[in-house]
Amino acid sequence: MPRDNKSPLIQKIARKAHVAFKDLELAANGVNDVDKHTELVSLVTAIRAADLKLTHPSSNPSSAASAGLQSPPVSYMHICETEGFSMGVFLLKSGASIPLHDHPGMNGMLKVLYGKVSVCSYDKLDDNLSVCPIPSQFEPPIAPFQTVSLRRTVFRSSAEYTENSGPCLLTPAQDNLHQINAVEGPAAFLDILAPPYNADHGRDCNYYRILQTVEEGKTDEQQGDEEEKEKVTWMLEIPEPEDFWCGPEPYPGPAVSV
Repeated sequence: MPRDNKSPLIQKIARKAHVAFKDLELAANGVNDVDKHTELVSLVTAIRAADLKLTHPSSNPSSAASAGLQSPPVSYMHICETEGFSMGVFLLKSGASIPLHDHPGMNGMLKVLYGKVSVCSYDKLDDNLSVCPIPSQFEPPIAPFQTVSLRRTVFRSSAEYTENSGPCLLTPAQDNLHQINAVEGPAAFLDILAPPYNADHGRDCNYYRILQTVEEGKTDEQQGDEEEKEKVTWMLEIPEPEDFWCGPEPYPGPAVSV
Protein backbone atom coordinates (compact mmCIF):
# COMPACT_ATOMS: atom_id res chain seq x y z
CA MET A 1 0.00 0.00 0.00
CA PRO A 2 1.48 3.39 -0.97
CA ARG A 3 2.24 5.88 1.75
CA ASP A 4 -0.34 8.59 2.34
CA ASN A 5 1.73 11.75 2.10
CA LYS A 6 -1.06 14.09 1.03
CA SER A 7 -3.49 13.77 3.95
CA PRO A 8 -3.26 16.44 6.67
CA LEU A 9 -1.38 15.29 9.75
CA ILE A 10 -4.51 15.50 11.91
CA GLN A 11 -6.27 13.12 9.49
CA LYS A 12 -3.39 10.65 9.81
CA ILE A 13 -3.64 10.91 13.60
CA ALA A 14 -7.37 10.21 13.48
CA ARG A 15 -6.90 7.15 11.29
CA LYS A 16 -4.13 5.79 13.48
CA ALA A 17 -6.19 6.39 16.62
CA HIS A 18 -9.16 4.64 15.01
CA VAL A 19 -7.03 1.57 14.35
CA ALA A 20 -5.37 1.63 17.76
CA PHE A 21 -8.64 2.05 19.66
CA LYS A 22 -11.11 0.32 17.33
CA ASP A 23 -12.04 -2.22 20.00
CA LEU A 24 -13.77 -0.60 22.98
CA GLU A 25 -12.66 -3.34 25.36
CA LEU A 26 -9.04 -3.00 24.28
CA ALA A 27 -9.25 0.78 24.56
CA ALA A 28 -10.62 0.55 28.09
CA ASN A 29 -7.78 -1.75 29.14
CA GLY A 30 -4.91 -0.02 27.37
CA VAL A 31 -3.44 -0.33 23.90
CA ASN A 32 -2.13 -3.87 23.50
CA ASP A 33 -0.50 -3.34 20.11
CA VAL A 34 2.75 -1.61 21.04
CA ASP A 35 3.60 -0.78 17.43
CA LYS A 36 0.30 1.00 16.84
CA HIS A 37 0.67 2.90 20.10
CA THR A 38 4.21 3.97 19.23
CA GLU A 39 3.15 5.13 15.77
CA LEU A 40 0.27 7.15 17.21
CA VAL A 41 2.51 8.82 19.79
CA SER A 42 5.00 9.66 17.06
CA LEU A 43 2.33 11.33 14.92
CA VAL A 44 0.89 13.25 17.88
CA THR A 45 4.37 14.43 18.86
CA ALA A 46 4.77 16.03 15.41
CA ILE A 47 1.50 18.02 15.43
CA ARG A 48 1.75 21.83 15.67
CA ALA A 49 -0.75 24.67 15.95
CA ALA A 50 -0.26 25.56 12.28
CA ASP A 51 -1.43 22.08 11.26
CA LEU A 52 -4.83 22.93 12.75
CA LYS A 53 -4.81 26.56 11.56
CA LEU A 54 -4.54 27.81 15.14
CA THR A 55 -2.78 31.02 16.07
CA HIS A 56 -1.59 32.19 19.45
CA PRO A 57 -4.03 34.82 20.82
CA SER A 58 -1.22 37.35 21.19
CA SER A 59 -0.74 37.27 17.40
CA ASN A 60 -4.42 38.01 16.79
CA PRO A 61 -5.37 40.88 19.14
CA SER A 62 -8.66 41.66 17.40
CA SER A 63 -9.90 38.12 17.98
CA ALA A 64 -8.90 38.22 21.64
CA ALA A 65 -10.60 41.57 22.14
CA SER A 66 -13.82 40.42 20.50
CA ALA A 67 -14.04 37.50 22.91
CA GLY A 68 -15.38 39.83 25.61
CA LEU A 69 -15.35 39.58 29.37
CA GLN A 70 -18.04 36.90 29.43
CA SER A 71 -16.16 34.35 27.33
CA PRO A 72 -15.27 31.13 29.14
CA PRO A 73 -11.82 30.61 30.66
CA VAL A 74 -11.61 27.27 28.80
CA SER A 75 -12.99 26.45 25.34
CA TYR A 76 -13.20 23.20 23.39
CA MET A 77 -12.94 22.62 19.64
CA HIS A 78 -14.54 19.33 18.61
CA ILE A 79 -12.68 17.55 15.82
CA CYS A 80 -14.15 14.04 15.69
CA GLU A 81 -15.54 11.20 17.79
CA THR A 82 -16.13 7.48 17.29
CA GLU A 83 -17.08 4.69 19.70
CA GLY A 84 -13.37 4.09 20.22
CA PHE A 85 -11.97 7.60 20.71
CA SER A 86 -12.65 11.33 20.72
CA MET A 87 -10.36 14.12 19.58
CA GLY A 88 -10.49 17.87 20.05
CA VAL A 89 -8.58 20.94 21.17
CA PHE A 90 -8.78 22.68 24.54
CA LEU A 91 -7.94 26.39 24.67
CA LEU A 92 -7.05 27.89 28.05
CA LYS A 93 -6.90 31.59 28.74
CA SER A 94 -3.97 32.97 30.71
CA GLY A 95 -4.22 31.70 34.30
CA ALA A 96 -7.06 29.30 33.49
CA SER A 97 -7.24 25.76 34.86
CA ILE A 98 -9.09 22.56 34.10
CA PRO A 99 -9.87 21.39 37.64
CA LEU A 100 -8.81 18.10 39.16
CA HIS A 101 -10.80 15.44 37.30
CA ASP A 102 -10.62 11.82 36.18
CA HIS A 103 -11.03 9.66 33.07
CA PRO A 104 -12.69 6.40 34.24
CA GLY A 105 -11.42 3.42 32.26
CA MET A 106 -9.90 5.67 29.62
CA ASN A 107 -6.58 6.29 27.91
CA GLY A 108 -5.53 9.80 27.00
CA MET A 109 -3.00 11.90 25.12
CA LEU A 110 -2.41 15.62 25.64
CA LYS A 111 -0.20 17.46 23.16
CA VAL A 112 0.45 21.19 23.64
CA LEU A 113 -0.03 23.22 20.45
CA TYR A 114 0.98 26.64 21.82
CA GLY A 115 1.82 28.11 25.19
CA LYS A 116 2.74 26.09 28.25
CA VAL A 117 0.69 23.94 30.61
CA SER A 118 1.48 22.25 33.90
CA VAL A 119 -0.07 18.87 34.60
CA CYS A 120 -0.27 17.43 38.11
CA SER A 121 -1.37 13.77 38.10
CA TYR A 122 -2.52 11.20 40.64
CA ASP A 123 -3.34 7.50 40.59
CA LYS A 124 -6.44 6.18 42.31
CA LEU A 125 -5.91 3.50 44.93
CA ASP A 126 -8.33 0.81 46.10
CA ASP A 127 -11.69 2.48 46.73
CA ASN A 128 -12.64 -0.19 49.29
CA LEU A 129 -12.49 2.08 52.32
CA SER A 130 -13.69 -0.71 54.61
CA VAL A 131 -10.12 -2.06 54.68
CA CYS A 132 -8.45 1.35 54.86
CA PRO A 133 -8.57 3.47 58.00
CA ILE A 134 -10.15 6.85 57.25
CA PRO A 135 -8.41 9.77 58.97
CA SER A 136 -10.38 10.81 62.04
CA GLN A 137 -10.60 14.41 60.86
CA PHE A 138 -10.05 16.25 57.63
CA GLU A 139 -9.14 19.89 57.13
CA PRO A 140 -11.49 21.33 56.08
CA PRO A 141 -13.89 18.89 57.81
CA ILE A 142 -16.47 16.92 55.82
CA ALA A 143 -19.98 15.82 56.73
CA PRO A 144 -20.59 12.13 57.62
CA PHE A 145 -22.64 11.56 54.45
CA GLN A 146 -19.67 12.64 52.34
CA THR A 147 -17.54 9.63 53.32
CA VAL A 148 -18.99 7.72 50.34
CA SER A 149 -17.38 10.34 48.11
CA LEU A 150 -13.90 9.91 49.57
CA ARG A 151 -11.12 8.66 47.32
CA ARG A 152 -7.60 7.49 48.14
CA THR A 153 -4.94 8.52 45.61
CA VAL A 154 -1.18 8.65 45.33
CA PHE A 155 0.75 11.44 43.66
CA ARG A 156 2.15 10.29 40.33
CA SER A 157 3.84 13.22 38.55
CA SER A 158 4.03 16.94 37.94
CA ALA A 159 5.47 18.38 34.76
CA GLU A 160 5.28 21.29 32.34
CA TYR A 161 4.68 20.84 28.62
CA THR A 162 5.19 23.10 25.60
CA GLU A 163 4.75 22.64 21.86
CA ASN A 164 8.23 21.13 21.75
CA SER A 165 7.38 18.48 24.35
CA GLY A 166 6.11 15.01 23.61
CA PRO A 167 2.53 14.19 24.61
CA CYS A 168 1.41 13.71 28.18
CA LEU A 169 -0.07 10.20 28.42
CA LEU A 170 -2.58 8.64 30.80
CA THR A 171 -4.01 5.14 31.15
CA PRO A 172 -6.92 3.71 33.15
CA ALA A 173 -4.46 2.96 35.98
CA GLN A 174 -1.77 5.65 35.78
CA ASP A 175 -1.93 9.47 35.68
CA ASN A 176 -5.69 9.11 35.24
CA LEU A 177 -6.64 11.89 37.63
CA HIS A 178 -5.09 15.28 36.96
CA GLN A 179 -5.33 19.06 36.92
CA ILE A 180 -4.16 21.18 33.98
CA ASN A 181 -3.05 24.80 34.37
CA ALA A 182 -2.09 27.38 31.75
CA VAL A 183 1.35 28.76 32.64
CA GLU A 184 2.69 32.21 31.73
CA GLY A 185 -0.10 33.00 29.27
CA PRO A 186 -2.78 31.29 27.18
CA ALA A 187 -2.31 27.72 25.96
CA ALA A 188 -3.92 25.15 23.69
CA PHE A 189 -3.55 21.40 23.49
CA LEU A 190 -4.78 18.52 21.37
CA ASP A 191 -6.74 16.03 23.47
CA ILE A 192 -7.37 12.39 22.54
CA LEU A 193 -9.43 10.13 24.83
CA ALA A 194 -10.08 6.44 24.26
CA PRO A 195 -12.79 5.45 24.69
CA PRO A 196 -14.65 8.78 24.90
CA TYR A 197 -16.57 10.00 27.93
CA ASN A 198 -19.96 8.28 28.09
CA ALA A 199 -21.99 8.49 31.29
CA ASP A 200 -24.26 5.64 30.14
CA HIS A 201 -21.21 3.34 30.13
CA GLY A 202 -19.76 4.52 33.45
CA ARG A 203 -17.33 7.00 31.90
CA ASP A 204 -18.52 10.30 33.34
CA CYS A 205 -16.10 13.10 34.23
CA ASN A 206 -15.78 13.41 38.01
CA TYR A 207 -14.22 16.36 39.82
CA TYR A 208 -12.26 16.30 43.07
CA ARG A 209 -11.02 18.47 45.90
CA ILE A 210 -7.84 17.56 47.80
CA LEU A 211 -8.46 17.19 51.53
CA GLN A 212 -5.08 16.17 52.91
CA THR A 213 -2.03 13.98 52.41
CA VAL A 214 -1.14 11.45 55.09
CA GLU A 215 1.48 8.75 55.54
CA GLU A 216 0.14 5.21 55.63
CA GLY A 217 2.09 2.18 56.79
CA LYS A 218 2.79 -0.02 59.80
CA THR A 219 5.68 -0.22 62.22
CA ASP A 220 6.77 -3.67 63.43
CA GLU A 221 8.18 -2.79 66.82
CA GLN A 222 8.94 -6.42 67.67
CA GLN A 223 11.27 -6.76 64.71
CA GLY A 224 12.60 -3.24 65.01
CA ASP A 225 11.98 -2.70 61.30
CA GLU A 226 9.81 0.09 59.96
CA GLU A 227 7.94 -0.52 56.75
CA GLU A 228 8.26 2.11 54.08
CA LYS A 229 5.38 4.56 54.46
CA GLU A 230 3.36 5.71 51.48
CA LYS A 231 2.01 9.22 51.16
CA VAL A 232 -1.68 8.96 50.38
CA THR A 233 -3.70 11.94 49.22
CA TRP A 234 -7.34 11.85 50.28
CA MET A 235 -9.75 13.54 47.89
CA LEU A 236 -13.44 14.29 47.91
CA GLU A 237 -15.54 13.86 44.79
CA ILE A 238 -17.40 17.13 44.21
CA PRO A 239 -19.77 18.67 41.65
CA GLU A 240 -18.20 20.58 38.78
CA PRO A 241 -16.62 23.70 40.36
CA GLU A 242 -18.75 26.81 39.95
CA ASP A 243 -15.82 28.88 38.71
CA PHE A 244 -15.04 26.41 35.90
CA TRP A 245 -16.74 26.93 32.57
CA CYS A 246 -15.88 25.30 29.26
CA GLY A 247 -17.58 26.67 26.15
CA PRO A 248 -17.58 25.58 22.49
CA GLU A 249 -15.26 27.08 19.90
CA PRO A 250 -15.35 26.51 16.11
CA TYR A 251 -12.63 24.23 14.81
CA PRO A 252 -10.73 25.99 11.96
CA GLY A 253 -8.50 23.12 10.90
CA PRO A 254 -8.70 20.46 8.17
CA ALA A 255 -11.84 18.31 8.12
CA VAL A 256 -11.34 14.86 9.58
CA SER A 257 -13.15 11.66 8.63
CA VAL A 258 -12.75 8.26 10.23
